[in-house]
Amino acid sequence: MSIITKQTLVALAAGLACAGGAAWAQTSGAPSASAATESPHHYGFGSNASADDLKQFVSPLPDGRGLPKGSGTVMQGEKIYMQQCLACHGAKLEGGIGDRLIGGRGTLAKKTDSGPAIKTVESYWPYATTLFDYIKRAMPFTSPNSMSNDDVYAVTAYILSKANIVPQDATLDQDSLAKVEMPNRNGFKPADR
Repeated sequence: MSIITKQTLVALAAGLACAGGAAWAQTSGAPSASAATESPHHYGFGSNASADDLKQFVSPLPDGRGLPKGSGTVMQGEKIYMQQCLACHGAKLEGGIGDRLIGGRGTLAKKTDSGPAIKTVESYWPYATTLFDYIKRAMPFTSPNSMSNDDVYAVTAYILSKANIVPQDATLDQDSLAKVEMPNRNGFKPADR
């Protein structure tokens, strides 16, 4: 076969595939591009999410907007941590099957090759609201999004206290959490463009 014949066959096959697809769409009742913009389709399953359904989802910004109501103390957080977090993150937040949570402050900006940088809540995360958000959405690993807002504020307070970021008698809530100054808040620089 000549090269021209192979190219012609490929073009013919592509044209037939397109024509077949268009014919199928017309005969099968598949929506056209214009029909998709005219009205929404109803497929007969699922339901609209209610305000109650959406209450469990939060998406706080660094300045605290989006944080839910609630509060928790370091002491409450220690009890919850021992029940919900210790098995993965260790008794001293040193890690285990889960990540290490504290320590490593300053290791990301070090100038020597004395060992790898240590990424923890204390050394890496720029905002305390991110810690709340992550715990709320993803922890405990076996049942994510199962803790109440008060419990999440308390565990957040406990972790930040053990990292010497907030005092041992701290109470965190939607107002005070955003005011927490994380050690590496200014350690991030925009990428060169």
